[in-house]
Amino acid sequence: MTATTAAPVRPDVPRTALVTGAGRGIGRHLALALAREGYALGLVARTRERLEVVADEARALGAPVTVAVADLVDATEVADAVARVEAGLASQGGIGLLVNNAGVIEHAEAPFAQDDVEDVWRVIETNVRGPLLVTHAVLPGMLARGAGRVLNMNSGSGHRALTTYTGYAVSKGALARFTTQLHAQYAGAGLRVLDLAPGVVATDMTAGMPVHDGRTEWTSPQDVAHLVLGFAAGELDDLSGRFVRAGVDTVASLQERVGAIVATDARTLRLATWGPDDPVA
Repeated sequence: MTATTAAPVRPDVPRTALVTGAGRGIGRHLALALAREGYALGLVARTRERLEVVADEARALGAPVTVAVADLVDATEVADAVARVEAGLASQGGIGLLVNNAGVIEHAEAPFAQDDVEDVWRVIETNVRGPLLVTHAVLPGMLARGAGRVLNMNSGSGHRALTTYTGYAVSKGALARFTTQLHAQYAGAGLRVLDLAPGVVATDMTAGMPVHDGRTEWTSPQDVAHLVLGFAAGELDDLSGRFVRAGVDTVASLQERVGAIVATDARTLRLATWGPDDPVA
């Protein structure tokens, strides 16, 4: 008889979450949804007044909350904010889920030649450097515990070219690659990571985008929260490194298709080839 070695048991992920951009919009909705499900929270954004309002709402739901103010493109401020949240959540096991939600879009809806390159770069820096810095600060704790989940708030524009909003599209494409990198490097260490496109939710950001003028159909924040809560609970762990979209996908529909998704290596960023004989395949 040949002895076999059991696979290592992956520790439980703490029922805690750090949410960036939590002071308004989708971030607020997600923070409150997590609070209702019993998660302890760390809320991070640039404006303390907005964060404190959301924190009070979450505490009224029974959630322990730590607030930390930071400009997410400033490495020192991010490190300090994450350390504050880790300390605040230490009694609950540390940070179990990171939701990289904070993001911006260009001021003008224009093709690249008519856009302001500095504004384009502002968007790329915020939407890419921010998640890089926050994740880099959170990862050591997750890896030390042998488990953790990172959710990157992405967009269909990370996979599809746009006729405007160049910085936003570039940033979301980079974020999608970051998701695949994290999965490739740390899945074996207990990390699970997911790209989630929220669809078009009615927020301050979408209200300022001419492309949505006259829109009557919006993605429900509850649909976004449904997928976030499913991922937080481990129900989408088999799709780590991949892409889901609120308003189209549900936890149940994704679980039904997980075999096909994994078998065809679907829902992930990669180069399409003409076939197996393509030299870049």
